[in-house]
Amino acid sequence: MTIQLDVLQTAGLAALLFFMGSKIKSKSNFLQKYFIPAPVIGGLIFSLLAFIGVRNNLYSFEMDSVLQDFFMNVFFTAVGFECSIYIVKKSGILGMKLAVVAILLLVFQNLLGASLARLFGINPLLGVAMGSVSMSGGVGSAVAFGPDFEALGAAGGTAIGTAAATFGLLVGSIIGGPVAKRLIEKKNLKTNENLKNEETTTSEKTVLNKASFLKSFLLVVLTGALGSIISLLLNKTGLKFPYYVGCLFAGAIVRNIADYKNYELKPEEIGTISSFSLNLFLSMALMQLNIAKIVSLAIPMFVILLSETLLMAIYAYFITFKTCGSDYEAAVMAAGHCGVGLGQTPNAIANMTAVTEKHGPAPTAWFVLPVITVIFINIFNPIIITAFMNILS
Repeated sequence: MTIQLDVLQTAGLAALLFFMGSKIKSKSNFLQKYFIPAPVIGGLIFSLLAFIGVRNNLYSFEMDSVLQDFFMNVFFTAVGFECSIYIVKKSGILGMKLAVVAILLLVFQNLLGASLARLFGINPLLGVAMGSVSMSGGVGSAVAFGPDFEALGAAGGTAIGTAAATFGLLVGSIIGGPVAKRLIEKKNLKTNENLKNEETTTSEKTVLNKASFLKSFLLVVLTGALGSIISLLLNKTGLKFPYYVGCLFAGAIVRNIADYKNYELKPEEIGTISSFSLNLFLSMALMQLNIAKIVSLAIPMFVILLSETLLMAIYAYFITFKTCGSDYEAAVMAAGHCGVGLGQTPNAIANMTAVTEKHGPAPTAWFVLPVITVIFINIFNPIIITAFMNILS
């Protein structure tokens, strides 16, 4: 029996799975601790049920993916608005050093993944899917690039990348603390004594204005339309760029024009647009995962993902720490880099919080690492992935 869902029914199911995932997450300390997104929880449960139905010839689903693509492109357009040259300049030399470190890691993650994939005799693009696509990129990047990999012959690219990204969310929060602990104890690092007794608290309550929010949403949509043109121009270079890369660039262009012209954007509104677009996009994508492909590649996946974890720990310990100053702040940034290099920004913040709560504040690390890694990973990861995709295909 094949159950066909039209565009609205597909969106409704995605919403239902998001609510279900949120409810399950609210009851689980484990899921909250490792920042597993609600749509990932609901989507994976549904995809498992769908897998059981197909495997036993009981039922299958056919869904309309039009809104999935729409929300994906809206999300990446909104992400582009975070890429401010002004903020990068404000982070100074340390920020630029960290940016180089973060970008180089993307290359190493893909080289490692592709090399091990070849060793196992599987498509090297699946190794890239388990590299910077899912590690530094996260679930959103894995789902976005998956169809492009599959179109190039890497069967199961979406499912493999999503499983890898979920694994990264777990281990990214596990290894950061031990890396920082080892650095702090071995090198006898201490926080600035003048900061120990300082305490800053902020309490902000943002109320969204309907008219203002509508303007922000329309600006994001209009920017996404500009991104579609940029995407067409990029593909005329002879390289294959995913559609959403143009949307990402368009968001960055509009953001920096707004900064230059002193036009006030509404970051809380654009952030809200980004959040609901990502949640619906992930729910729709994950409920259609090919679980069978994950099962068939269990051993190669385990080896590759374990290797990526070791790479991140070693890289943060030796490269991130040394490049960022070899002091206490650098140790905190190393912990944060483990979080964002294998998971997402919340993982990085959680890692740094765990370190600073025990060993003292690190204000420079708090400002520089989340901002710089978000900006440069979001901009350069799609470009680097695209380069690997064109070379390996």
